[in-house]
Amino acid sequence: MKHKVDINCDLGESYGRFKVGYDEKVMPYITSANVACGFHAGDPVVMAKTVKLAKQHNVAIGAHPGFPDLMGFGRREMKLTEEEAKNYIIYQVGALQAFAKTIGAELQHLKTHGALYNMAMKDAALARAIVESVVTVDSKLIVFAQLKSKVAEVATKAGLRVAYEVFADRAYNSDGSLISRTIKGAVIEDSKIVTERAIEMVKEKRVIAVNGKAIDLGEVHTICVHGDNLKAVELVKALRKGLKKAGIKVVFVGKFV
Repeated sequence: MKHKVDINCDLGESYGRFKVGYDEKVMPYITSANVACGFHAGDPVVMAKTVKLAKQHNVAIGAHPGFPDLMGFGRREMKLTEEEAKNYIIYQVGALQAFAKTIGAELQHLKTHGALYNMAMKDAALARAIVESVVTVDSKLIVFAQLKSKVAEVATKAGLRVAYEVFADRAYNSDGSLISRTIKGAVIEDSKIVTERAIEMVKEKRVIAVNGKAIDLGEVHTICVHGDNLKAVELVKALRKGLKKAGIKVVFVGKFV
């Protein structure tokens, strides 16, 4: 198989008595799990359970830090200083590292969540905070980022490994950013469309924006499917099957980045 790609999913986002996502059903079909670290979602019990579930299914574990915004699920923009952002990320990654250590596992990657991820695409200060937190805590961590984002740029300059990420279940603006979830059609739930988009992303290195413009994606390393998507289980099943049928090997990103 010429092409290789990773499938990642945001998991461990339940907390207390509130259940979010379909972790147990999704985990067998992905290769990397982005585990919420308690700020935008998740809690200590859920974090412990999620890393164990990932290890059980031979899925690589990554930290998924977000803004301290439980009420808004980390999808509301916040104004932080660079130092605040860095310390918030270190705090969250450190917590997940501890849970991974209890089961004899190590973290593979870091992927920021929601508004923090989106803002850092263009915000140099936030990008530096993310990169500096990785350098401080564990420079072996792979940073998930979109091509041409500030995060990818700063991480590469710092000598970190970067996995270029695409979103098969999200619609794109013409500038390569994701369409706001407040707009109808921003989240794609048709498994056939998601699979076709993913194959094109990997093989043709492009995605078609809502205005019909073809966006150059460069090398694609990891495909995200959102765990809180109502069709998440159906999507990851179809995606895994479709990629294999198209001659694309699905393997966790640490194997080839």
